[in-house]
Amino acid sequence: MSRLVVVSNRVALMEEGKQAAGGLAVAILAALKKTGGIWFGWSGTVVDGESQAEPTKTEAGKLTYATLDLGRRDHEEYYNGFANQTLWPLFHYRLGLISVNRRTREGYSRVNAYFADKLEPLLRPDDMVWVHDYHLIPFGDELRRRGCSQRMGFFLHTPFPPPELLTALPNHRDLIRELCAYDLVGFHTATDLRGFCDYIRTETDGTVEQRGAYGTAMIRAFGRTLMAKVFPISIDTPALESLARTAGRSRQAERLRESLVGRRLIIGVDRLDYSKGLPQRFAAFEQLLESYPEHCNRVSFLQVAPPSREDVPEYIAIRRELSEMAGRINGRFAEFDWQPIRYLNRSFGQRVLAGFYRLANVGLVTPLRDGMNLVAKEYVACQDADNPGVLVLSQFAGAAHEMGEALIVNPFDIEGVGDALQRALTMPLGERKERHAALMQTLRRQDINWWRESYVDALTRAPYDFPVT
Repeated sequence: MSRLVVVSNRVALMEEGKQAAGGLAVAILAALKKTGGIWFGWSGTVVDGESQAEPTKTEAGKLTYATLDLGRRDHEEYYNGFANQTLWPLFHYRLGLISVNRRTREGYSRVNAYFADKLEPLLRPDDMVWVHDYHLIPFGDELRRRGCSQRMGFFLHTPFPPPELLTALPNHRDLIRELCAYDLVGFHTATDLRGFCDYIRTETDGTVEQRGAYGTAMIRAFGRTLMAKVFPISIDTPALESLARTAGRSRQAERLRESLVGRRLIIGVDRLDYSKGLPQRFAAFEQLLESYPEHCNRVSFLQVAPPSREDVPEYIAIRRELSEMAGRINGRFAEFDWQPIRYLNRSFGQRVLAGFYRLANVGLVTPLRDGMNLVAKEYVACQDADNPGVLVLSQFAGAAHEMGEALIVNPFDIEGVGDALQRALTMPLGERKERHAALMQTLRRQDINWWRESYVDALTRAPYDFPVT
């Protein structure tokens, strides 16, 4: 069996005996422990001066962690700059927030080349290389430039925009040429795959052949042959179900339950980001209280939103906006013994969140655009099957493609989301159980292990050669 080499912007270095918190980390570690291999990427440390000359290696059985510290300039131009002020808003359809300049694009290319320089000596001829996310699109092309002929796959964890948006990027053709250096390119949804295929058809001389009914396309472009395919990422469903059964009785869950004093709970959990639709969500909760005043003093909304990218201006602005909105809504509706919105700028561990999900009558997941959104799946998996809560889910989350039994909403329609909250809070038990059972059937069939094995199996069959009709 070929060794697997995983490349990601950040490496989740785990101590022996400790459990990885994130679903992606769980999937990657399981794959690496099965085949043996390397997990390579940035350590998360920013240093003064130049980026680290050679990777730091940590052995854990058949797995080797290889990490690099980034110099301050590299981090600013590659990570804060092109990755998060250009590609992130572009891939989330927010053209008005894009910052474009040659300095950050050059920094992005420079760091990808630097990573490739440091990984190339560690590779064996029969390795499979699996690269993750928008930070590292040029990475495969950089390895090819160095003569690497290993099977290489890429998975995009964000949405992929249609060509009408992508062409706003001055170097869009270079970016797609770099993406075509891989043998396999994976997307969350058929919409994302369609955006990529439409670009190949309209902006290049390449050809696309659709295969099967499950979102597969064979592509020839830029002198390369590759497969592009839909692989919707998921969660460790059995582990979360088990965790939630005990987490619902944890000390933190009990404290939350007691603080509600019999009131119902709506919960949202999101990284603080403009793509998550949090201002619209706060407005929809305000609309619920205004249109259905019977919920005043009977429902609380808990929004957990840990800060991220705190030195980026757009993130500073949204944090200020949400604090002001929460204060205004609470000032308008609060009673001396009830605060409508509990807005927390901090993170919680998986066990604590599982307990909170278990208690919540409604999971409110309303991003303006999201690659998948695993919170939606986590909320459903943590419910009590005998008395489940209701998921209210944005049509613009990738999860909506698989979770049609949720209440699907348009997050820009504030009144519509308010009405959906009313429906969720008043839904009969029989309907709640029926919807939950259908959602769980999907989550059990297509869990994180299914996602990992499907992708690795497809990569094992690379390189692809086929006649295009």
